[in-house]
Amino acid sequence: MRTVYVNGDYLPETEAKVSIFDRGFLMADGVYEVTSVLDGKLIDFDGHAVRLQRSLDELDMANPISKEDLLEVHRELVRLNGIEEGMIYLQITRGAPSDRDFAFPDPETPQTIVLFTQNKPGLADNPAAKKGMKVISIEDIRWGRRDIKTVQLLYPSMGKMMAKKAGVDDAWMVQDGFVTEGTSNNAYIVKGNKIITREASPDILKGITRTAVLRFAQEAQMEVEERNFTIEEAREADEAFITSASTFVMPVVEIDGVALGDGTPGHVAPRLREIYLDESRKAAV
Repeated sequence: MRTVYVNGDYLPETEAKVSIFDRGFLMADGVYEVTSVLDGKLIDFDGHAVRLQRSLDELDMANPISKEDLLEVHRELVRLNGIEEGMIYLQITRGAPSDRDFAFPDPETPQTIVLFTQNKPGLADNPAAKKGMKVISIEDIRWGRRDIKTVQLLYPSMGKMMAKKAGVDDAWMVQDGFVTEGTSNNAYIVKGNKIITREASPDILKGITRTAVLRFAQEAQMEVEERNFTIEEAREADEAFITSASTFVMPVVEIDGVALGDGTPGHVAPRLREIYLDESRKAAV
């Protein structure tokens, strides 16, 4: 049985409780982060901590825990649950006032902070990375502040189910003809050895893995262009891939039934995955 963290206490998961009046439950008034664990160590923890603070600031929400204490909680959960490869999910909400109300509660209302682990043996050696994934395109109808990592995940969940119904792995969301991102990842295409991905803006979540991968790509003398690209351009690309904290770098071999190249992973995405895993393991805490 997992040990989880709820508001300062380490508890068996069956004993963890959050109020029915919690605004995360009633209003999706909360933010989250997911940090990967490899070899029992945290990947990109600093990046996740910085983005967490930014998300809280954008929602005018206080941070109930220091970065140092948050790191200690992450490490303790890894230890208590014996995680070698997996993820740690963190969620902070505005708390549980005495009743439901659209207005924010009194600032003195205690916030809710929850963390739990997910054990994922073989995370780094995911077989999908060798065969690539298939995606469909769907309309992006989310709210306009996708740069804030909130717990409002209903439409991405619906997108995952649309993909599942279509017999593929994921969906890329499209707004005004241009790809924004995947349901839980950033999207990239490769054309003529140039990596193309949408620039950071309120239209997408600026992924922590995205930031690291783009830096590693430039250090490896790969050409990177941050700009909008159409779904038609994506279907005609030489190759494509996604990045996220849980998939690292994952090749995409088919978009809307159209195979990219010969329908197998190209050379850019696998190389970037290798670099990312090597460098991230060196810097893990």
